Amino acid sequence: MKNFLDLADLGRDQVVDLLALADRLRERPEPTALAGRVLGLLFFNPSLRSMTSMRVAMARLGGESVAVTPGAGSWQLETRSGVTMTGAAAEHIREAIPVLDSYCDALGVRAFAEGRDLAADLGERTFTAIASLCRNPLINLESSANHPCQALADWKTLDDLSVPRRGRFVLAWANHPRALPLAVPAAVSQMAALRGMEVVVLRPEGYALPETVMEKARRAAAASGGSVTETDDRDAALTGAHVVYAKEWGSTAHYGDAEADARARAGLADWMVRESWFAAAAAGCHLMHCLPVRRNVAIADEVLDGPRSRVLQQAHNRLVVQMAVLYRLLGGNGRRH
Repeated sequence: MKNFLDLADLGRDQVVDLLALADRLRERPEPTALAGRVLGLLFFNPSLRSMTSMRVAMARLGGESVAVTPGAGSWQLETRSGVTMTGAAAEHIREAIPVLDSYCDALGVRAFAEGRDLAADLGERTFTAIASLCRNPLINLESSANHPCQALADWKTLDDLSVPRRGRFVLAWANHPRALPLAVPAAVSQMAALRGMEVVVLRPEGYALPETVMEKARRAAAASGGSVTETDDRDAALTGAHVVYAKEWGSTAHYGDAEADARARAGLADWMVRESWFAAAAAGCHLMHCLPVRRNVAIADEVLDGPRSRVLQQAHNRLVVQMAVLYRLLGGNGRRH
């Protein structure tokens, strides 16, 4: 494994192998496996779980990490190509990334979608440019249209909960005051399809996932024996569900137009996940969400604080699976890949 950019790059068997490694490292820790190795972390956007879990994962394997937040203790970085740099950014990624790459044994980068041009964000322009400048392993800590570390942790959570491989997985749109990126819904739908599940994307009119995202998930489902459908019929979607994965995202019909998106979501307050949603679900249906979450906007307290909520387990599994990713990329026990 040279990089960790997308679960689709690995395939189902390699993901299963990586999760087995995560279990082994949890049961039999290797506190000196990455001694002497350094992980660089570059965060263009805020983080709580991604930043902390990566630093702790590296420390538990005996390595070290350094974190850079452009514009907060370092120069602001320009990511656009061919730009005349007369603005706030004092340095370009064309210089910054190779420098960081030369200092560290691997890089983890978070760079959100710009949220203006759907085709450009789906094309992963910024992250592709960063990847082209790296010689050492690169880890995607959320890009414009992907979040493989979250997806891997979610797969492990499903396994820990003994959710059937062919179970019904409902990715449910949830309310939020503003448009959020597509990275998590894209990654999670791909993950559940690759696992072999019956994936149902439940969303209101105007919030359909882009066809490229759906087609990628359908290809994964075809290879693993799963299925992928999309609907705005809540009752039909939730009937027999084993998992409801709530997630907020912006209107793809009004992408980049904040005012139009706000008008579209103005009448969607009932798309807050409540306990009543689970009436027709399978017994013991689980509630998942990647966090952070707006309480009583996206998900009601009664669900988040209730027995079906698995959000804290998901967050813990970020640490567990990322230890396995680092071990694979940097070669545990001193073996450099």
